[in-house]
Amino acid sequence: MTRPRRSPLRVTIVVAVVLALAAAVWTTRGTEQYPGEADPRNPGPEGAQAVARVLADQGVDVTVARTADAFEEATVDSGTTVVVTGTEQLAPSTLARLREHTSTAGRVVLVEPGHALLQEIEPGLGSLPVPADEDDAVTARCTDGAAGIALDGLTIEVDQATSYAGDGCFPATDGALVRTVDGLVLFGAGQALTNDQVTRADNAAVALRLLGHDPRLVWYVPDATDAVGDDAVTIGSLLPDWIGPALWVLALAGTGLALWRFRRLGPLSTEPLPVVVRAVETARSRGRMYRRSGDRAHAARALRRAACGDLAARLRLDRGTPPPVVAEAAARHLGTSVESIAVLLDDDRTPPATDQDLIRFAQDLAHLRREVRRS
Repeated sequence: MTRPRRSPLRVTIVVAVVLALAAAVWTTRGTEQYPGEADPRNPGPEGAQAVARVLADQGVDVTVARTADAFEEATVDSGTTVVVTGTEQLAPSTLARLREHTSTAGRVVLVEPGHALLQEIEPGLGSLPVPADEDDAVTARCTDGAAGIALDGLTIEVDQATSYAGDGCFPATDGALVRTVDGLVLFGAGQALTNDQVTRADNAAVALRLLGHDPRLVWYVPDATDAVGDDAVTIGSLLPDWIGPALWVLALAGTGLALWRFRRLGPLSTEPLPVVVRAVETARSRGRMYRRSGDRAHAARALRRAACGDLAARLRLDRGTPPPVVAEAAARHLGTSVESIAVLLDDDRTPPATDQDLIRFAQDLAHLRREVRRS
């Protein structure tokens, strides 16, 4: 009994799939369920589990909400601080629900809200990225009170941050890293909450004073699926404002270039041919060549093919119909015998022996074509 041979390609595919699965298992081994940046359950370098655990150890009741419904079920009152990380997932509808639910909260902190969210909070509010050197720390000089947060004298040191235009704490790039706008605290140094940077400078103290002011902390991690249909992201909403005018300028420039380089197409010009040869002259020249060469068989075959094609067209047959079928159809059409017509269209017939015989044969074919044409 012979064993079936396995295809090398099949074996290669199976091995590749196994290796891919092994690599996927290895790379995902030990990862947490919530691997988002500044996530309170993420123990990785970009997570914020350390801050959440320290707050819990300090007696703060930390509640994590991952959907808008779960957030609305959490108790929020004057003794509650609300912090929102992953603010890029906040849609206008979820922001409205957030502000309604936190109207009585002691403090609401938004971590690094983006441009679109800022326009929902306060139209025209600008923000700028603040890349910081490793040894560069920003010291707090609060000018707006920052919602009663005691931050004076503390320093923040992160790899990159966002500065919000206006007065606040930690001035940087014509703005501040911590600023209060319409009852919301905007915190532009989200990396200060992460596990790998919370120990730099006074980042830990800033995080505890921002989030540990009240006995309860609701840590809200928004979900994009909480947005309603009207919040759907469109291509236009992702493009900067200058794209529209720039496209109009390009369109006008392209139109101007086309008009400048346009060439009007005039009437077709005719060029005189060096020699004009009429069709009848061509036919006569070919006839003279056949006569000079004495190839009567070739001339007879050419006459038969022309006559057979013409008869087939007259009898509503295909022009490639074999001569016997054409002869039978012509005989039926004229009411005569098939043999009298087949003898004219048969290529196996002995070719004319003399020019007189060729002329008589051509006349017979012409007579047959006229008869079919008339009847």
